[in-house]
Amino acid sequence: MLLSTQNLTKEFDGITAVDGVDFALEEGELCSVIGPNGAGKTTFFNLLTGVLEPTAGTVEFDPSDRDAETTGADDEGVVDITAASPHETALLGLHRSYQITNVFPTVSVRENVRVAVQAHRGRDSWKFWRNVNTFDDHVAAADSILERIGLAGVADRTAENLSHGEKRNLEIGIALAGDPDVLLLDEPTAGVSSEDVDQVTEIIEDVAEDHAIVLIEHNMDVVMGISDRVAVLNGGELIAQGEPEDVRRSEDVRRAYLGGYERNASSADPEDGTDRGVSAG
Repeated sequence: MLLSTQNLTKEFDGITAVDGVDFALEEGELCSVIGPNGAGKTTFFNLLTGVLEPTAGTVEFDPSDRDAETTGADDEGVVDITAASPHETALLGLHRSYQITNVFPTVSVRENVRVAVQAHRGRDSWKFWRNVNTFDDHVAAADSILERIGLAGVADRTAENLSHGEKRNLEIGIALAGDPDVLLLDEPTAGVSSEDVDQVTEIIEDVAEDHAIVLIEHNMDVVMGISDRVAVLNGGELIAQGEPEDVRRSEDVRRAYLGGYERNASSADPEDGTDRGVSAG
């Protein structure tokens, strides 16, 4: 397994936010994590990436093409990242985006990605006395990422002047810097206009061709349309997982999370006012 957890648990002052989660992600897989507000999804992400240290349980990662001596990998190449910092998990190849757009607003789109590329190439990339051509390499890598996420045409624009959808795409580009093994995307379509959701979705599908992805997403059409597997959290517990259609047909899941969700149905029925969508915040 590329990424796995065993009995992963996080408590806050007696409240259990993540409760004994056993989770595994395979290489090349796109797994969406869904559930209602307070289900523990973002806390789960924070545990995977070292933002939070678990109360109990372990997180293990099998990074590809990285030096076992520097990563602390065991004989099978697996690294225990339970107590690793966000910086350490990122250098290993586990990158994430956030619910709230997290970019440098006053610098160019290209510079946002270039800095991320440089950061993920290790300590030597920040040495003052160095060959200027290596910075050209960082710019070239940034431009390649911008081409992939559809922002090459606005590379010189300051990030604050992008549309919200473009900023979400830029966040994915920043997460791609350093060519990670796993991308964790936290609600990449949140706040994005309906016209831009398809574009963001297409980028995620393209990135999933050569990266494993764990996706928190509130848009059920996106989840059901692009996921290889869906994992369902409720009250911090992993209560179901499987292929999208199997999860959608589960009566327990429909009752607890999907609220009678039907693909392409609106989130609210104007006739009776009942909520038929999913809140995945």
